[in-house]
Amino acid sequence: MNYTTQMDAAKKGILTEQMKAVAKKENMDTAKLMELVAKGRIAIPANKNHKNLEAEGVGEGLRTKINVNLGISKDANDIDLELEKAKVAIELKAESIMDLSNFGKTRKFRKELIDMSTAMIGTVPVYDALGFYDKELKDIKASEFLDVVKTHAQDGVDFMTIHAGINRETAKTFKRNPRLMNIVSRGGALMFAWMQLNVKENPFYEHFDELLDICAEYDVTLSLGDACRPGAIMDSTDASQIKELITLGELTKRAWKKNVQVIIEGPGHMALNEIEGNMMLEKKLCHGAPFYVLGPLVTDIAPGYDHITGAIGGAIAAANGADFLCYVTPAEHLRLPSLDDMKEGIIATRIAAHAADIAKGIPGARVWDNKMSFARQKLDWDTMFELAIDPEKAKNYRSESKPEDENSCSMCGKMCAVRNINKVLNGEDLNILRNDK
Repeated sequence: MNYTTQMDAAKKGILTEQMKAVAKKENMDTAKLMELVAKGRIAIPANKNHKNLEAEGVGEGLRTKINVNLGISKDANDIDLELEKAKVAIELKAESIMDLSNFGKTRKFRKELIDMSTAMIGTVPVYDALGFYDKELKDIKASEFLDVVKTHAQDGVDFMTIHAGINRETAKTFKRNPRLMNIVSRGGALMFAWMQLNVKENPFYEHFDELLDICAEYDVTLSLGDACRPGAIMDSTDASQIKELITLGELTKRAWKKNVQVIIEGPGHMALNEIEGNMMLEKKLCHGAPFYVLGPLVTDIAPGYDHITGAIGGAIAAANGADFLCYVTPAEHLRLPSLDDMKEGIIATRIAAHAADIAKGIPGARVWDNKMSFARQKLDWDTMFELAIDPEKAKNYRSESKPEDENSCSMCGKMCAVRNINKVLNGEDLNILRNDK
Protein backbone atom coordinates (compact mmCIF):
# COMPACT_ATOMS: atom_id res chain seq x y z
CA MET A 1 0.00 0.00 0.00
CA ASN A 2 1.58 3.25 -1.14
CA TYR A 3 -0.79 5.58 0.69
CA THR A 4 -1.63 6.10 4.37
CA THR A 5 -5.25 7.23 4.34
CA GLN A 6 -8.12 7.69 1.90
CA MET A 7 -7.26 11.40 1.81
CA ASP A 8 -3.60 10.67 1.11
CA ALA A 9 -4.60 8.32 -1.71
CA ALA A 10 -6.94 10.91 -3.21
CA LYS A 11 -4.23 13.58 -3.14
CA LYS A 12 -1.91 11.18 -4.95
CA GLY A 13 -4.52 10.27 -7.57
CA ILE A 14 -4.90 6.70 -6.30
CA LEU A 15 -8.43 5.27 -6.66
CA THR A 16 -8.96 2.97 -3.68
CA GLU A 17 -11.44 0.10 -3.48
CA GLN A 18 -13.41 2.13 -0.94
CA MET A 19 -13.63 5.07 -3.34
CA LYS A 20 -14.82 2.76 -6.10
CA ALA A 21 -17.53 1.35 -3.84
CA VAL A 22 -18.73 4.82 -2.76
CA ALA A 23 -18.72 6.18 -6.32
CA LYS A 24 -20.86 3.24 -7.48
CA LYS A 25 -23.36 3.62 -4.62
CA GLU A 26 -23.65 7.36 -5.14
CA ASN A 27 -23.58 7.32 -8.96
CA MET A 28 -20.74 9.84 -8.78
CA ASP A 29 -17.85 10.12 -11.20
CA THR A 30 -14.72 8.64 -9.56
CA ALA A 31 -12.59 11.63 -10.53
CA LYS A 32 -15.08 14.00 -8.89
CA LEU A 33 -15.23 11.85 -5.76
CA MET A 34 -11.44 11.69 -5.53
CA GLU A 35 -11.21 15.48 -5.88
CA LEU A 36 -13.67 16.03 -3.00
CA VAL A 37 -11.95 13.46 -0.76
CA ALA A 38 -8.61 15.18 -1.43
CA LYS A 39 -10.13 18.53 -0.43
CA GLY A 40 -11.70 17.10 2.73
CA ARG A 41 -15.25 17.78 1.60
CA ILE A 42 -16.02 14.07 1.56
CA ALA A 43 -14.82 11.61 4.18
CA ILE A 44 -14.77 7.84 3.74
CA PRO A 45 -14.38 6.44 7.27
CA ALA A 46 -12.63 3.10 6.72
CA ASN A 47 -10.19 1.82 9.34
CA LYS A 48 -7.61 -0.50 7.83
CA ASN A 49 -8.50 -3.12 10.46
CA HIS A 50 -12.27 -3.12 9.80
CA LYS A 51 -12.16 -5.97 7.32
CA ASN A 52 -15.84 -6.49 6.43
CA LEU A 53 -16.77 -2.82 6.14
CA GLU A 54 -18.97 -1.79 3.22
CA ALA A 55 -17.59 1.71 2.77
CA GLU A 56 -19.79 4.79 2.75
CA GLY A 57 -18.98 8.38 1.92
CA VAL A 58 -20.10 11.34 4.01
CA GLY A 59 -20.12 14.81 2.53
CA GLU A 60 -20.75 17.10 -0.40
CA GLY A 61 -23.01 15.79 -3.16
CA LEU A 62 -23.69 12.46 -1.46
CA ARG A 63 -26.81 10.98 0.12
CA THR A 64 -27.39 12.06 3.72
CA LYS A 65 -26.19 9.27 6.01
CA ILE A 66 -27.60 8.31 9.40
CA ASN A 67 -25.98 7.04 12.58
CA VAL A 68 -27.40 4.83 15.33
CA ASN A 69 -26.14 5.09 18.92
CA LEU A 70 -26.02 2.03 21.15
CA GLY A 71 -23.78 0.47 23.81
CA ILE A 72 -23.72 -0.69 27.41
CA SER A 73 -23.98 1.42 30.55
CA LYS A 74 -23.86 0.60 34.27
CA ASP A 75 -27.65 0.52 34.46
CA ALA A 76 -28.18 -1.39 31.20
CA ASN A 77 -25.31 -3.73 30.34
CA ASP A 78 -26.83 -6.51 28.22
CA ILE A 79 -24.20 -7.07 25.52
CA ASP A 80 -26.36 -9.56 23.61
CA LEU A 81 -29.20 -7.05 23.38
CA GLU A 82 -26.87 -4.34 22.06
CA LEU A 83 -25.49 -6.72 19.43
CA GLU A 84 -29.05 -7.58 18.42
CA LYS A 85 -29.77 -3.86 18.08
CA ALA A 86 -26.73 -3.53 15.83
CA LYS A 87 -27.95 -6.35 13.57
CA VAL A 88 -31.39 -4.76 13.28
CA ALA A 89 -29.87 -1.32 12.64
CA ILE A 90 -27.90 -2.72 9.70
CA GLU A 91 -31.03 -4.49 8.37
CA LEU A 92 -32.84 -1.14 8.57
CA LYS A 93 -30.09 0.40 6.39
CA ALA A 94 -28.32 2.58 8.93
CA GLU A 95 -24.92 3.42 7.45
CA SER A 96 -23.21 3.98 10.80
CA ILE A 97 -23.26 2.69 14.37
CA MET A 98 -21.65 4.46 17.31
CA ASP A 99 -20.67 2.38 20.33
CA LEU A 100 -21.21 4.74 23.27
CA SER A 101 -20.42 2.11 25.92
CA ASN A 102 -19.33 3.72 29.16
CA PHE A 103 -19.21 0.97 31.76
CA GLY A 104 -16.60 -1.61 32.69
CA LYS A 105 -14.37 -3.36 30.20
CA THR A 106 -15.93 -2.42 26.89
CA ARG A 107 -13.39 -3.92 24.51
CA LYS A 108 -15.07 -7.33 24.20
CA PHE A 109 -18.31 -5.73 23.01
CA ARG A 110 -16.50 -3.27 20.73
CA LYS A 111 -14.51 -6.00 18.99
CA GLU A 112 -17.59 -8.20 18.52
CA LEU A 113 -19.46 -5.22 17.09
CA ILE A 114 -16.68 -4.39 14.62
CA ASP A 115 -16.31 -8.03 13.57
CA MET A 116 -20.02 -8.36 12.73
CA SER A 117 -20.71 -4.91 11.29
CA THR A 118 -20.68 -4.00 7.63
CA ALA A 119 -21.65 -0.47 8.71
CA MET A 120 -18.98 2.01 9.78
CA ILE A 121 -18.30 2.06 13.51
CA GLY A 122 -17.67 5.11 15.66
CA THR A 123 -16.69 5.47 19.31
CA VAL A 124 -15.97 8.13 21.93
CA PRO A 125 -12.71 6.93 23.55
CA VAL A 126 -12.99 9.25 26.56
CA TYR A 127 -16.10 7.30 27.66
CA ASP A 128 -13.94 4.21 27.86
CA ALA A 129 -11.03 5.71 29.78
CA LEU A 130 -12.41 5.41 33.32
CA GLY A 131 -13.29 1.73 32.98
CA PHE A 132 -10.16 1.00 30.94
CA TYR A 133 -7.87 2.17 33.74
CA ASP A 134 -10.15 1.74 36.77
CA LYS A 135 -9.25 5.31 37.72
CA GLU A 136 -11.23 8.38 38.63
CA LEU A 137 -11.28 11.05 35.94
CA LYS A 138 -8.83 13.39 37.71
CA ASP A 139 -6.16 10.68 37.94
CA ILE A 140 -6.04 9.77 34.25
CA LYS A 141 -2.89 11.07 32.56
CA ALA A 142 -2.80 12.84 29.22
CA SER A 143 -0.80 9.99 27.69
CA GLU A 144 -3.38 7.48 28.91
CA PHE A 145 -6.19 9.23 27.01
CA LEU A 146 -4.11 8.85 23.84
CA ASP A 147 -3.43 5.19 24.61
CA VAL A 148 -7.18 4.53 24.72
CA VAL A 149 -7.52 6.18 21.32
CA LYS A 150 -4.79 3.91 19.96
CA THR A 151 -6.53 0.82 21.35
CA HIS A 152 -9.78 1.79 19.64
CA ALA A 153 -7.87 2.43 16.40
CA GLN A 154 -6.17 -0.96 16.59
CA ASP A 155 -9.56 -2.62 17.15
CA GLY A 156 -10.83 -1.23 13.83
CA VAL A 157 -12.95 1.81 14.77
CA ASP A 158 -13.65 3.85 11.62
CA PHE A 159 -14.27 7.24 13.21
CA MET A 160 -13.86 8.64 16.71
CA THR A 161 -15.47 11.56 18.45
CA ILE A 162 -12.69 13.58 20.05
CA HIS A 163 -13.58 16.69 22.05
CA ALA A 164 -10.45 18.68 21.22
CA GLY A 165 -12.19 22.02 20.75
CA ILE A 166 -13.03 22.49 24.43
CA ASN A 167 -9.58 23.86 25.23
CA ARG A 168 -8.78 26.28 28.06
CA GLU A 169 -9.59 29.26 25.88
CA THR A 170 -13.02 27.86 24.96
CA ALA A 171 -13.61 26.99 28.61
CA LYS A 172 -12.99 30.63 29.57
CA THR A 173 -15.54 31.74 26.99
CA PHE A 174 -18.05 29.28 28.45
CA LYS A 175 -17.50 30.52 32.01
CA ARG A 176 -17.84 34.18 30.95
CA ASN A 177 -21.13 33.49 29.14
CA PRO A 178 -23.58 31.63 31.41
CA ARG A 179 -25.98 29.18 29.82
CA LEU A 180 -29.36 27.79 30.78
CA MET A 181 -28.14 24.19 30.39
CA ASN A 182 -24.34 24.59 30.73
CA ILE A 183 -22.46 21.74 28.96
CA VAL A 184 -24.64 18.77 27.96
CA SER A 185 -22.12 16.82 25.90
CA ARG A 186 -21.04 13.84 28.01
CA GLY A 187 -17.54 13.73 26.51
CA GLY A 188 -17.29 17.50 26.57
CA ALA A 189 -18.28 17.62 30.23
CA LEU A 190 -15.63 15.01 31.08
CA MET A 191 -12.88 16.96 29.32
CA PHE A 192 -13.98 20.27 30.87
CA ALA A 193 -14.03 18.64 34.32
CA TRP A 194 -10.57 17.07 33.75
CA MET A 195 -9.13 20.47 32.83
CA GLN A 196 -10.69 22.15 35.86
CA LEU A 197 -9.61 19.41 38.28
CA ASN A 198 -6.03 19.29 36.99
CA VAL A 199 -5.63 22.96 35.99
CA LYS A 200 -4.19 21.77 32.67
CA GLU A 201 -4.91 22.03 28.96
CA ASN A 202 -7.20 19.52 27.26
CA PRO A 203 -4.87 16.58 26.40
CA PHE A 204 -6.48 16.10 22.99
CA TYR A 205 -5.83 19.74 22.11
CA GLU A 206 -2.35 19.92 23.64
CA HIS A 207 -1.22 16.67 22.00
CA PHE A 208 -3.25 17.03 18.81
CA ASP A 209 -0.33 16.11 16.54
CA GLU A 210 0.16 12.81 18.40
CA LEU A 211 -3.55 12.15 18.04
CA LEU A 212 -3.28 12.77 14.30
CA ASP A 213 -0.38 10.33 14.02
CA ILE A 214 -2.59 7.59 15.50
CA CYS A 215 -5.45 8.44 13.14
CA ALA A 216 -3.15 8.46 10.12
CA GLU A 217 -1.61 5.10 11.01
CA TYR A 218 -4.97 3.29 11.00
CA ASP A 219 -6.93 5.69 8.75
CA VAL A 220 -9.33 6.69 11.51
CA THR A 221 -11.58 9.61 10.57
CA LEU A 222 -11.52 12.29 13.24
CA SER A 223 -15.03 13.33 14.24
CA LEU A 224 -14.37 16.59 16.05
CA GLY A 225 -16.87 16.64 18.90
CA ASP A 226 -18.98 19.63 19.86
CA ALA A 227 -18.51 19.82 23.61
CA CYS A 228 -20.41 23.13 23.62
CA ARG A 229 -23.37 22.00 21.58
CA PRO A 230 -26.57 23.56 22.91
CA GLY A 231 -28.73 21.34 25.12
CA ALA A 232 -31.58 23.84 25.10
CA ILE A 233 -32.92 26.08 22.35
CA MET A 234 -32.11 29.02 24.65
CA ASP A 235 -28.37 28.24 24.35
CA SER A 236 -28.07 27.79 20.59
CA THR A 237 -25.70 29.87 18.46
CA ASP A 238 -24.11 31.40 21.55
CA ALA A 239 -20.52 32.47 22.25
CA SER A 240 -19.40 29.06 23.53
CA GLN A 241 -20.77 27.14 20.55
CA ILE A 242 -19.26 29.52 17.99
CA LYS A 243 -15.93 29.83 19.82
CA GLU A 244 -15.55 26.05 19.78
CA LEU A 245 -16.56 25.88 16.11
CA ILE A 246 -13.81 28.34 15.20
CA THR A 247 -11.31 26.13 17.06
CA LEU A 248 -12.59 23.04 15.25
CA GLY A 249 -12.01 24.79 11.93
CA GLU A 250 -8.39 25.46 12.90
CA LEU A 251 -7.92 21.84 13.96
CA THR A 252 -9.44 20.66 10.69
CA LYS A 253 -6.70 22.36 8.69
CA ARG A 254 -4.05 20.76 10.88
CA ALA A 255 -5.61 17.34 10.38
CA TRP A 256 -5.79 17.69 6.61
CA LYS A 257 -2.11 18.57 6.45
CA LYS A 258 -1.44 15.11 7.91
CA ASN A 259 -3.99 13.51 5.54
CA VAL A 260 -6.40 12.73 8.37
CA GLN A 261 -10.06 12.85 7.34
CA VAL A 262 -12.36 15.05 9.42
CA ILE A 263 -16.06 15.26 10.23
CA ILE A 264 -17.39 18.16 12.31
CA GLU A 265 -20.08 17.51 14.93
CA GLY A 266 -22.84 20.02 15.56
CA PRO A 267 -25.95 20.91 17.54
CA GLY A 268 -27.98 19.83 19.53
CA HIS A 269 -31.09 21.82 20.40
CA MET A 270 -31.92 24.72 18.12
CA ALA A 271 -34.94 26.75 17.02
CA LEU A 272 -36.07 26.21 13.45
CA ASN A 273 -35.12 29.67 12.28
CA GLU A 274 -31.46 29.25 13.34
CA ILE A 275 -30.73 25.97 11.57
CA GLU A 276 -29.99 27.29 8.08
CA GLY A 277 -27.57 29.90 9.44
CA ASN A 278 -25.77 27.32 11.56
CA MET A 279 -25.22 25.04 8.60
CA MET A 280 -23.69 27.94 6.68
CA LEU A 281 -21.45 28.89 9.62
CA GLU A 282 -20.08 25.36 9.95
CA LYS A 283 -19.30 25.05 6.28
CA LYS A 284 -17.58 28.45 6.27
CA LEU A 285 -15.66 28.15 9.55
CA CYS A 286 -14.68 24.50 8.98
CA HIS A 287 -13.75 24.87 5.31
CA GLY A 288 -16.45 22.65 3.82
CA ALA A 289 -15.75 19.62 6.03
CA PRO A 290 -18.67 17.18 6.36
CA PHE A 291 -21.14 18.16 9.08
CA TYR A 292 -22.64 15.63 11.52
CA VAL A 293 -25.60 16.82 13.62
CA LEU A 294 -27.63 15.41 16.52
CA GLY A 295 -31.13 16.37 15.47
CA PRO A 296 -31.18 19.33 15.87
CA LEU A 297 -34.13 19.09 18.27
CA VAL A 298 -36.33 22.06 17.47
CA THR A 299 -38.18 22.26 20.78
CA ASP A 300 -37.43 21.16 24.35
CA ILE A 301 -40.94 20.15 25.44
CA ALA A 302 -41.42 16.71 23.88
CA PRO A 303 -39.81 13.93 25.95
CA GLY A 304 -41.11 10.66 24.52
CA TYR A 305 -41.44 12.24 21.08
CA ASP A 306 -37.95 13.56 20.44
CA HIS A 307 -37.56 11.30 17.41
CA ILE A 308 -40.08 13.71 15.86
CA THR A 309 -38.45 16.94 17.09
CA GLY A 310 -35.10 15.55 15.89
CA ALA A 311 -36.43 14.48 12.48
CA ILE A 312 -37.92 17.93 11.88
CA GLY A 313 -34.61 19.61 12.65
CA GLY A 314 -32.59 16.96 10.84
CA ALA A 315 -34.52 17.39 7.61
CA ILE A 316 -34.00 21.16 7.67
CA ALA A 317 -30.33 20.81 8.63
CA ALA A 318 -29.56 18.29 5.89
CA ALA A 319 -31.50 20.27 3.28
CA ASN A 320 -29.20 23.19 4.15
CA GLY A 321 -25.90 21.33 4.05
CA ALA A 322 -25.61 18.82 6.91
CA ASP A 323 -24.24 15.53 5.61
CA PHE A 324 -24.72 13.08 8.47
CA LEU A 325 -27.63 12.78 10.93
CA CYS A 326 -27.34 11.13 14.33
CA TYR A 327 -30.65 9.49 15.06
CA VAL A 328 -32.80 10.51 17.99
CA THR A 329 -35.20 8.02 19.59
CA PRO A 330 -38.39 8.43 21.65
CA ALA A 331 -36.25 7.55 24.69
CA GLU A 332 -33.98 10.62 24.32
CA HIS A 333 -33.49 12.36 27.70
CA LEU A 334 -35.34 9.50 29.44
CA ARG A 335 -33.48 6.16 29.28
CA LEU A 336 -31.36 3.83 27.20
CA PRO A 337 -33.35 3.11 24.01
CA SER A 338 -35.04 -0.28 23.65
CA LEU A 339 -35.03 -2.22 20.39
CA ASP A 340 -38.41 -0.71 19.46
CA ASP A 341 -37.17 2.80 20.37
CA MET A 342 -34.19 2.25 18.09
CA LYS A 343 -36.44 1.22 15.19
CA GLU A 344 -38.61 4.31 15.63
CA GLY A 345 -35.52 6.51 15.73
CA ILE A 346 -33.99 4.95 12.62
CA ILE A 347 -37.14 5.26 10.53
CA ALA A 348 -37.75 8.88 11.61
CA THR A 349 -34.16 9.83 10.81
CA ARG A 350 -34.13 8.00 7.48
CA ILE A 351 -37.28 9.91 6.50
CA ALA A 352 -35.55 13.17 7.43
CA ALA A 353 -32.43 12.25 5.46
CA HIS A 354 -34.39 11.22 2.38
CA ALA A 355 -36.58 14.34 2.47
CA ALA A 356 -33.42 16.44 2.61
CA ASP A 357 -31.84 14.56 -0.29
CA ILE A 358 -34.88 15.44 -2.42
CA ALA A 359 -34.49 19.09 -1.44
CA LYS A 360 -30.74 19.03 -2.14
CA GLY A 361 -31.30 17.53 -5.58
CA ILE A 362 -29.22 14.40 -4.92
CA PRO A 363 -29.27 12.43 -8.20
CA GLY A 364 -31.88 9.67 -8.09
CA ALA A 365 -33.43 10.77 -4.78
CA ARG A 366 -36.88 11.29 -6.30
CA VAL A 367 -36.95 7.94 -8.11
CA TRP A 368 -38.13 6.07 -5.00
CA ASP A 369 -40.97 8.58 -4.45
CA ASN A 370 -42.03 8.47 -8.08
CA LYS A 371 -42.23 4.67 -7.98
CA MET A 372 -44.40 4.85 -4.87
CA SER A 373 -46.67 7.45 -6.46
CA PHE A 374 -47.07 5.30 -9.58
CA ALA A 375 -47.97 2.27 -7.44
CA ARG A 376 -50.55 4.37 -5.58
CA GLN A 377 -52.03 5.60 -8.86
CA LYS A 378 -52.43 1.97 -9.92
CA LEU A 379 -53.72 0.95 -6.46
CA ASP A 380 -50.96 -1.68 -6.49
CA TRP A 381 -50.82 -2.45 -2.79
CA ASP A 382 -48.12 -5.14 -2.99
CA THR A 383 -45.73 -2.75 -4.73
CA MET A 384 -46.59 0.01 -2.24
CA PHE A 385 -45.60 -2.28 0.63
CA GLU A 386 -42.36 -3.27 -1.12
CA LEU A 387 -41.43 0.39 -1.56
CA ALA A 388 -42.46 1.54 1.93
CA ILE A 389 -39.64 2.66 4.21
CA ASP A 390 -41.19 0.37 6.87
CA PRO A 391 -43.11 -2.36 4.98
CA GLU A 392 -44.08 -4.26 8.12
CA LYS A 393 -45.83 -1.29 9.71
CA ALA A 394 -47.62 -0.39 6.48
CA LYS A 395 -48.94 -3.96 6.08
CA ASN A 396 -50.07 -4.11 9.70
CA TYR A 397 -52.01 -0.86 9.44
CA ARG A 398 -53.86 -2.03 6.34
CA SER A 399 -54.61 -5.51 7.70
CA GLU A 400 -56.10 -4.10 10.92
CA SER A 401 -58.92 -2.31 9.06
CA LYS A 402 -60.20 -4.12 5.97
CA PRO A 403 -62.16 -2.05 3.41
CA GLU A 404 -65.30 -3.17 1.59
CA ASP A 405 -63.55 -2.58 -1.73
CA GLU A 406 -60.15 -4.30 -1.60
CA ASN A 407 -58.68 -1.73 -3.96
CA SER A 408 -59.35 1.15 -1.57
CA CYS A 409 -58.72 1.65 2.15
CA SER A 410 -61.13 1.98 5.06
CA MET A 411 -60.66 5.75 5.17
CA CYS A 412 -62.48 6.47 1.89
CA GLY A 413 -63.86 3.15 0.70
CA LYS A 414 -65.58 3.54 -2.67
CA MET A 415 -65.21 7.31 -2.41
CA CYS A 416 -61.47 6.82 -2.96
CA ALA A 417 -60.35 9.58 -5.32
CA VAL A 418 -57.75 7.39 -7.01
CA ARG A 419 -60.23 4.56 -7.64
CA ASN A 420 -62.92 6.85 -9.02
CA ILE A 421 -60.67 8.91 -11.31
CA ASN A 422 -59.15 5.70 -12.70
CA LYS A 423 -62.64 4.37 -13.46
CA VAL A 424 -63.84 7.58 -15.08
CA LEU A 425 -60.70 7.93 -17.21
CA ASN A 426 -61.03 4.29 -18.28
CA GLY A 427 -64.66 4.87 -19.35
CA GLU A 428 -66.05 2.64 -16.59
CA ASP A 429 -69.28 3.08 -14.64
CA LEU A 430 -68.84 4.80 -11.28
CA ASN A 431 -70.57 2.72 -8.61
CA ILE A 432 -70.23 4.21 -5.15
CA LEU A 433 -73.48 3.05 -3.54
CA ARG A 434 -74.04 -0.29 -5.32
CA ASN A 435 -72.47 -3.47 -3.92
CA ASP A 436 -70.76 -4.48 -7.15
CA LYS A 437 -67.16 -3.44 -7.80
